[in-house]
Amino acid sequence: MAAAAVEWSVVLLTCQRGGCVSAFQRELEVRRLRGGLGPRPPQLLLAVEDPWARLGSGGATLNALLVAAEHLSARAGCTVVTADVLREARILIMHMGRDFSFDDCGRAFTCLPVEEPGAPAEALVCNLDSLLGTMTHRLCVGSPPGVWVCSTDMLLTVPSAPGIDWNGFQGVRVIAVPGSQEYAKNHGVYLTDEQVQSSSPFKGHPLEAQGSSPPSVPWVLRSQPCHSCLAWGTLKSSVGWSCSQGLVCDIIYKGTEAQIQQCAGPDGTVPLVCGVVFFSSDATEQLLATHVIPPLDACTYLGLDSGAPPIQLSLFFDIVLCMAAGMTEEDFIKGSGDAGVRSARSVLWTALHTFPLSMACIPGSSYDYLTTSASDHIRSLTLLPSSASHLRFCKTAHSHVDQPCLLEDGSSVTNSLLEGAVRLAAGSVIQHCHIQGPLEIGPGCLLSGLAIGSSLALQGCPLRDVILQGHHIRLRDLPCRVFTLTGCLDDWQSPAEEATYLNMTWAEFFHRTGIREGDLWDAEMPRRSRCLLNARLFPVLHACEALGLEDVLWLLAPAPVAGVRLARWRAAWRMSWQELLPCLDKAAELRARRALFFLQGQCKVRRVLLGRQDSSLLPLARSAVHEGYHEAVLGTLDEVASTAGDTGIAARALACIADVLGCMAQGEGGLRSGPAANKEWASAFGHLESGDIASGVRELAAERQKWMSRPALLVRAARHYEGAEQILIRQAVMSSCQFVTVGQAELPPLGHWVQVACPARLDLSGGWSDTPPITYEHGGAVVDVAVLVDGCRPIGARVRRIHEPELRLVSFSGTPESEAAVELVCRELEHLQDYCQPHAPGTSSILAGAVMASLYRAAGKSASTESLIHAVLHLEQKLTTGGGWQDQVGGLVPGFKIGRSKAQLPLRVEVEKILVPNGFTQTLNDHLLLVYTGKTRLARNLLQDVVRNWYARLPSAVQNADALVSNAEECAQALRQGNLPLIGKCLDRYWQQKKCMAPGCEPLAVGRMMDALRPYIYGQCLAGAGGGGFLYVLTKGPQQKEALHQILAKSEGLGNFSIHSIEVDTGGFSVEVVGCDPKDSAHPAGDVAV
Repeated sequence: MAAAAVEWSVVLLTCQRGGCVSAFQRELEVRRLRGGLGPRPPQLLLAVEDPWARLGSGGATLNALLVAAEHLSARAGCTVVTADVLREARILIMHMGRDFSFDDCGRAFTCLPVEEPGAPAEALVCNLDSLLGTMTHRLCVGSPPGVWVCSTDMLLTVPSAPGIDWNGFQGVRVIAVPGSQEYAKNHGVYLTDEQVQSSSPFKGHPLEAQGSSPPSVPWVLRSQPCHSCLAWGTLKSSVGWSCSQGLVCDIIYKGTEAQIQQCAGPDGTVPLVCGVVFFSSDATEQLLATHVIPPLDACTYLGLDSGAPPIQLSLFFDIVLCMAAGMTEEDFIKGSGDAGVRSARSVLWTALHTFPLSMACIPGSSYDYLTTSASDHIRSLTLLPSSASHLRFCKTAHSHVDQPCLLEDGSSVTNSLLEGAVRLAAGSVIQHCHIQGPLEIGPGCLLSGLAIGSSLALQGCPLRDVILQGHHIRLRDLPCRVFTLTGCLDDWQSPAEEATYLNMTWAEFFHRTGIREGDLWDAEMPRRSRCLLNARLFPVLHACEALGLEDVLWLLAPAPVAGVRLARWRAAWRMSWQELLPCLDKAAELRARRALFFLQGQCKVRRVLLGRQDSSLLPLARSAVHEGYHEAVLGTLDEVASTAGDTGIAARALACIADVLGCMAQGEGGLRSGPAANKEWASAFGHLESGDIASGVRELAAERQKWMSRPALLVRAARHYEGAEQILIRQAVMSSCQFVTVGQAELPPLGHWVQVACPARLDLSGGWSDTPPITYEHGGAVVDVAVLVDGCRPIGARVRRIHEPELRLVSFSGTPESEAAVELVCRELEHLQDYCQPHAPGTSSILAGAVMASLYRAAGKSASTESLIHAVLHLEQKLTTGGGWQDQVGGLVPGFKIGRSKAQLPLRVEVEKILVPNGFTQTLNDHLLLVYTGKTRLARNLLQDVVRNWYARLPSAVQNADALVSNAEECAQALRQGNLPLIGKCLDRYWQQKKCMAPGCEPLAVGRMMDALRPYIYGQCLAGAGGGGFLYVLTKGPQQKEALHQILAKSEGLGNFSIHSIEVDTGGFSVEVVGCDPKDSAHPAGDVAV
């Protein structure tokens, strides 16, 4: 069952004015393409720019709500904004907030050290993605229509089932996270009516009856934190809170110890404000109505266009607080010192104060506020999140590291390439860097945005407890690269005389470098205003020379070395971080991260293919197509295929190219499976057939360029790449011919028939693991049993030498009473070219063994059973059926056996006979039945899908291959024990594994048949690849043929089925020379080749 998810009507991301809204809009669209917004992504994804520079979270919410209502109204065919469109809408507003000193794209796009192997498309995981997942799949599931508002300045962890009760919900609900009272001293906490009633200071107080706060307790917020967030540091919850805690009476910010104690729950924890609010449809409608009332009209872009003066509003303290049960109108309005805000609060009180404000404190939840403290930020990227998180941090995420052993535990590398010897100490982070060793990075460091050209400057420079960042900035139309360097312990805004730079006092820094205060601050600037934030430390341009990383790294050098660089530093035009912030080119930064992601992705392609790793490259292919990097990935795959010098690696690379082309078709252009013999590709195929892989790959790439213009051509090109891959698979499998040994035997007389009869086979476990390339890349194990059907060996062939120099081929099918025959006469070998058509594997593999055994004998040759098994493998590759080895093992080797192949070439099949207890063979005969389902099957299409999924290394395919082999070994052991229930369990498990490997192999009618039989059997499975054909069942009671027939006859919609008795064949296939008169001998089987 698919996980529950909210189907959003609109998702909006608000950003600051001048914050590259078009770049953020693109990021939202890409997330829609790669499935990051739920199974049914919203049609409206909007990046919304704040109309004013300092709008505040409340103003940004109102502006975003207006934009959403406008778009929904337009889609509804309205010419004016109507609140009716909000009644059933589910809207998510996410606020980016202010600039972030450790990520140029803000806290929302801060990358996390996370990989998601199960994601449909491979991509960097940002805080925005984490929050979208939490809101869509966890926190908001089950909520009624309305508007969710969420800050993006914290990592939020919520259990998969938050347990929020939405029955009868009205008004507005805030989400809280339990935290300690100590932490709450610098934070916002909610006071609810339940807490008030249980707190001794308020027993008998008028608050209980009147719902207002005692005048002696100053609960109304007087000072406001920045934007929407009230948290910093890491919080983890206790389990003491139940999810719902009643109505909110007040929000206490930086309260006294007594005030915080009043908010405590039974376990002593308090409900902390975490930046998430839900507005019901009714409340949303009333909030939207205020956008036309001055001064709130100034919060929207309409107010900007109308010339209204700007106003700054907080979501929590100007909007949410007015609905608190303990808040009076007078206290609320007077709570702000700004006249414009007081006027706005009056409007909001009138519109919203009657709505109930409830709180849900989520047990097991936690969050990590992304602070301006460098040490806290580094800690948040190197510590594992709580167990309730859907994220799992890893040491290296989306990165290529040449020497991973040099990365200490507790370090983190994300979206980076580390070439050579790069040593990274615990407690340090590298993000978005391409650097080359030898480098040694000590603890407490954050490196970000450094390109390969910076490596030389870094080499030999000791780094410890520093933040080193490269930035893309734009000065009008001039793009520049600027580097900043700060200390892990530095504070941006503390006065210089009390603060540090590079973890030393400013006085010590001036002494070490020779820099003077006048170099950093104007003389007119008051001393208490001088701080790191406004210090002009960072070189931007130089009149004569290009600047680089060395122009800030020298600030770390001791005095003798620093003197050399000081003059160059003074000659450069420098800027402070405060001046750089408005110049940050967020679009260029996102482009650079994207380019680096796919550069390390190309390294991953080489690493996975050349290292024969079981990692899927399909998610990376999807992302490359979504973001326009498919040509780079195709080029890398061409390179690997042509230079690997290994047919197995080359075949997988060609399969990956087919996947990229299939992704480019975007689900259009037809089915992936189809013919692959267009003459335009023949030259490339010829090179591959001849063993010249490099030339073949080059010609394939050249031809590919002609097939890229539309989906139908892309799909056909993908089919031809899979055809090319099959050529290389054939060459790998045909290495098994070295295990075919042919000896001499007596030549039968001319005209005498050589007759071979073979049993059928039932695969009891492990099938598909014998299929190339799985069998030689993963290794296979299949348990088979040879069986007689209705007392006969149903498969066979007869051959005789004749006088005429011609080849007569006759194929019989059906029963002797109603057989059909197809005859072909070939007088030249070239005639066989038109008859080399693929046939579904399975029975035909046993038939091929019978034909080859009879041909060998008729020619006076002899071959062992092992030789026949490998000869059939070779033959089926020639016929392009691509089958495995389990069928001929099952039909040519008598009784019970397990065949195995190792993960290596040349491909060799080794067969072990399974010894069962005395009498067990007859027991199995009494309990085993064969049911013809009435549904024909075509295994070839199933085979193409299985090979495609294997080459893509889908996690489900890899895990299933492991499970198939282990189940086969367990089934073999069950046979040795004579344990019918355990054998039945293995059969049922095997059928589930077959369905996982080849989805769609169980027709509806077959499923109904299996359901009808399930109460009466230990286990059941469709023979071979499934899709129809024969079903074999292991009954609980003996001799159940008639009973099962009656059960199926009473079931509707099963069609033309039949039930056959089967028994284990312990004798194996037979070869005999009979007389020259064909009437002297009955047909050895329903299928006969002459």
